[in-house]
Amino acid sequence: MPPAIDSIARLDVPAALPQRAWQSVLATVAQALQERGAHAQRSVVLLPYAQLMPVARAVWQAMAVDQGKASFVPRFETTMNWATRLRLEGGLDTTASELDIRFDTACDLLTAARWLDDAGLGARRDDLAGALVEAAWQLAPLAAAQPPEARAAWGQAVRDGLLAGMESGLLKYEAAVARIALEWALASAHASDILFADDTVAGLDCLVLVRGFQPDALSQALLGRFGRKAFALDLAAVDTAHPVSIALHEASDAQDEASRAAACVLRHLNAGHAPVALAANDRSLIRRVRAELGARGVRLRDETGWKLSTTHSAAALMAVLRAVPRHASSDAVLDWAKQVPFLSANAVDSLELELRRAGVSAWPSFRAISPVAIQAAAQLNQWRTGLQAARPLTAWLAALRELLQASGQWPALAGDAAGAELLQALYLEPGRELELPVSTRRLVLSDFTHWVNAALEGASFKPLPPEQADVVILPLSQLLGRPFAAVVVPGCDEAHLPVSPDPSGAWTAAQRLALGLPQRAELQTAARAAWTYLLRSAATEAPRTDILWRNHEAGEAVLPSGFVQELLLKGHALAEDPRVLQHHTAAPQNPPQPQADALPRETLSASAYADLRACPYRYFGLRSLGLAEAEELDGTLDKRDFGNWLHLVLKIFHENLDSRQKPPEVSVNAWFLASINIAAGQATQKIGLDEAGFTPFAAAWPRVRDGYLHWLAGHTASGAQFAQAEQWQELPLGKFKLVGKIDRIDTLPGGKRMVIDYKTESPATTKKRLDDPLDDTQLAFYAALLADDELQAAYVNVGEKDGTNTYAMDDIVQLRDALIEGIRHDMDRIGAGDPLPALGEGSACDYCAARGLCRKDFWS
Repeated sequence: MPPAIDSIARLDVPAALPQRAWQSVLATVAQALQERGAHAQRSVVLLPYAQLMPVARAVWQAMAVDQGKASFVPRFETTMNWATRLRLEGGLDTTASELDIRFDTACDLLTAARWLDDAGLGARRDDLAGALVEAAWQLAPLAAAQPPEARAAWGQAVRDGLLAGMESGLLKYEAAVARIALEWALASAHASDILFADDTVAGLDCLVLVRGFQPDALSQALLGRFGRKAFALDLAAVDTAHPVSIALHEASDAQDEASRAAACVLRHLNAGHAPVALAANDRSLIRRVRAELGARGVRLRDETGWKLSTTHSAAALMAVLRAVPRHASSDAVLDWAKQVPFLSANAVDSLELELRRAGVSAWPSFRAISPVAIQAAAQLNQWRTGLQAARPLTAWLAALRELLQASGQWPALAGDAAGAELLQALYLEPGRELELPVSTRRLVLSDFTHWVNAALEGASFKPLPPEQADVVILPLSQLLGRPFAAVVVPGCDEAHLPVSPDPSGAWTAAQRLALGLPQRAELQTAARAAWTYLLRSAATEAPRTDILWRNHEAGEAVLPSGFVQELLLKGHALAEDPRVLQHHTAAPQNPPQPQADALPRETLSASAYADLRACPYRYFGLRSLGLAEAEELDGTLDKRDFGNWLHLVLKIFHENLDSRQKPPEVSVNAWFLASINIAAGQATQKIGLDEAGFTPFAAAWPRVRDGYLHWLAGHTASGAQFAQAEQWQELPLGKFKLVGKIDRIDTLPGGKRMVIDYKTESPATTKKRLDDPLDDTQLAFYAALLADDELQAAYVNVGEKDGTNTYAMDDIVQLRDALIEGIRHDMDRIGAGDPLPALGEGSACDYCAARGLCRKDFWS
């Protein structure tokens, strides 16, 4: 869409203008108008881009003042701004028709779908619509550059060459997209057609084209249309050369480059060199620079903008659509719930707490417990259900708008600059959906989500600029003719500033030639011209132009741009780091010495005591203070998840064996196999895993199962019998009590009991536990919970490769007594106020949830 005329007129013009170049160009224009007898007010000067319009007007007026005579100002326009002005002045209808290219992703995707349906490609609509829109957008300017009466002939002339090199059946869809894109461009009405009208030509005395770095097809066509009334000038060809004064900066990585670029900008501003141009070769890098400058209060105007899909408002909207599907993840629904104003913070906290305790990754499997969580979950499900049925696009937009209003998210979107742009881009405001091309196709939720995402990806957001900017972010090519006191150009590496840019689109070289699209050689010439202009228009005060690149990206070496390599070969040295180093006196951090006597614990579990022995500070942070890592709700399944699932399978398996009678005709082995498979299914359902979620377990399960059943046969043959699984036990011990859940308890011949703890770790790790039984406290702790002097204890390693094996812990009663004595001693010291320093070492620190709290990395 062309920019609004009023917004162009309000562009601020810095005081320091590139007088020499503009005076030369405009003096030529003034002389040509005088020689042709053309009145300035009936003349138009076409500029390469809109930001030059106020600059040219200001220089023209300044020249008139210097010459001491009044002067009419010609119309300084771009082609799109001029066409929009003429249509508005003539009262013409500016509404696009149903099948026109609108350069609006939301609309054009719908129109592209209709074109594909009409071409018999409806089955591939979702795959081809995006490519068709891209191709049509590239062909539309070429079609618009043809006079309306000659457009059909041009289309006929390029049809034959359009499919050159695409005869293979493997390229049938690419050929279809190219063919439909051309027909779409030819059938569309183009706003610039008014510039070819006889009234427009007759109403002008003179048309002056000021060329930029790359020829514009429409402007060139207008030169031919206006004939002797028109002539062209090259702004870049005007001699503006100064002694080149540049500074080269090589950075180690993207963050270092962004920091250096921000420092270069700040140095220029502190020296009074404003405004500063910040060239946007690498948008992700520029976002980092922008963040650093914004934190320092620098006033910025971003003329390039960024994708609307990357804004906070877009993320909030997509959170809704990710939470709506029937099989949405708990993470997705919780993420949306945290952004719903109509849900209280207490309700959301209760939901999150219960979700993480349950470890439910699939939202449909979650069952809330507390009343406040039940109410919040029910409200979320009511909203979700209302947005799950298939419907036409206009009905989708109405339903989404209703949901956003019901959840309280609408005011936040409407009150935010990016949110308001989002509502416009998606036609979500009441009644605006009627402006979309008619589409009666019923969309399922995934189709609608795809359309929303594509529309946001194709829309650009430019924040409202300040009245006067210190820094202007712009493309390198738009430095031409701009009044900047200094220029900073980051991203000058081979990837982001190539000497020979790749042509856009999927067109072949033959197609580009047939259509008149820019060839690689033309793009290379334009890139060279922009770079040359940057160097020869550098200011005389050193340095006013900074060029930056990085030598590494994600661990891979990166070369500087070929343009930069030319400078290095000519002997240009690297500049000093622009960042100011500050020297600080070292202030060593003392290790924390917290006390937990003011936070007495009434219970002690095996894992809590293991934390105390591994590192007292870990115990303080995780147990006394109650801090804990938030469990992932939708993370990748790992070995720990497999272990938890396996524990549940074995519990259900043995409890089912006790409660069910084996049919006489079924063998023991067959009965055990069938029972454990049933238990596996029940465990999977209880955890909330679907078939896809179980896939990581499915490959290992048969070998694990067979190994366990083989072990079980030998274990039961020795006289051991299953008694309990995962039973909660408590043992009072002075002012506190030991608590825990024992994996399994078996009865042995003679009435003795055996404590069993399942392990799914490597056998070597399990064996290591037995090497130093005083260091491994888990089985001894479980033995203490039973208070039985006739106990046996063992780890049962349930593995995939080595099968299932028993690792008995000898002298468990003596180990238990030693453990209880140690617990009493440690807890008495804590109660007396002994400090809990960070004493962890090795692996205890490598995998510690409290590592960042103790600050050990800063004092050790």
